Amino acid sequence: MTAGIEKAATTVDSATVMALLPDRPRLLGLGEPTHGEEVLLVLRNELFRQLVEQEDYRTFALESDCLMGLVVDEYVRSGRGTLDDVMARGFSHEWGAFPGNRELVKWMRSYNDGRPAGEQLRFAGFDGPLEITAAASPRQALTALHAYLAAWGDADLLPCTAEALDHLLGADEQWTNPGAMRDPSQSVGQTSEAKELRLLADDLVALLDAQAPQLLAASTPADWERALLYARTATGLLRYHRWMADSSPSRLAWLLAVRDSMMAANLLAIADQGLTLVSAHNAHLQRNKSSMRMGDISPEWWSAGAILSAQLGTDYAYLATALGTIPHQGVDAPPPDTLEGLLYTLPEDTYLIDSTALADLTLTPRVSPWYGYSPLDPAHLSSTDAIVFVKHARRP
Repeated sequence: MTAGIEKAATTVDSATVMALLPDRPRLLGLGEPTHGEEVLLVLRNELFRQLVEQEDYRTFALESDCLMGLVVDEYVRSGRGTLDDVMARGFSHEWGAFPGNRELVKWMRSYNDGRPAGEQLRFAGFDGPLEITAAASPRQALTALHAYLAAWGDADLLPCTAEALDHLLGADEQWTNPGAMRDPSQSVGQTSEAKELRLLADDLVALLDAQAPQLLAASTPADWERALLYARTATGLLRYHRWMADSSPSRLAWLLAVRDSMMAANLLAIADQGLTLVSAHNAHLQRNKSSMRMGDISPEWWSAGAILSAQLGTDYAYLATALGTIPHQGVDAPPPDTLEGLLYTLPEDTYLIDSTALADLTLTPRVSPWYGYSPLDPAHLSSTDAIVFVKHARRP
């Protein structure tokens, strides 16, 4: 069996990746089964460098706060600010502390230095302003969208004043209360103010569409793109908060679905700007319906990758990553009858595997002793374009 797999195993580089795909995708998703492992970030950074230099990819999109990502993009394109500040303010989930992310931003800034704007690399966060325990206030997105329309559109048509918007938003702490994640009664997502904000957000987005000719003529393309981002984020956050306040059995499924739909909408907008490498957890990039065991319930929802694949076809491709061992987390050598166990028998540390070579094998799903690592489900092999396998994740 190993001999057959060896024929389908190659090195991980841009040329081998492109050779496995029917077309050069606008969005190339590189999944990971856990976050923060430096060996995966180093591999990701090198693949992105090759894609930039050999395949004309120009954008790197990360599973991080889309609004915070604007800080990183400004730095890599203009050089204004300091790297330390950007790493502190430009990433959610505390990912600015990962050395691999720091090296990526540093390299992108160096690449852009002295290049004309049309040839520069761009950075984008594509996650909503969401954490596991809380969601951000919609203030930043709503007020920025309102300010854009007031500055460049017909201000007389605005459905409210900035002061009225501020009054309805209230204190940000009520929106970010971490207790609301476990207790819907602590959420403000279904208050009369929140409901009015959803209606106002809908009107602001409608005005953005209706006044597009005027807005595009008066403002810059970058201003327009950012306004669209604020519009998506404002409506998505208000929808997320609405479901945080819900006590029905479908609450968690809705929250998970809203997050991935926000990711997909951001990535569709990013795809319009050029060829992009997307870095995120396998669960967000897979084409299959996602599920999660949470106590006595198992909510299901469609991942961002599934949404993208349905809309983009071959303009979306997905490379799933699997790990053999994570010794510092107690994840030891995989059982031989699992997907990871089969790939673990290969002699080298890192491979790109043609998924079609694994399609007819009978494999047992691996069970991880550590909650932070998600093994690949063998049933999903047919919906991946390739597998990136890394034998060991070791701390430096």
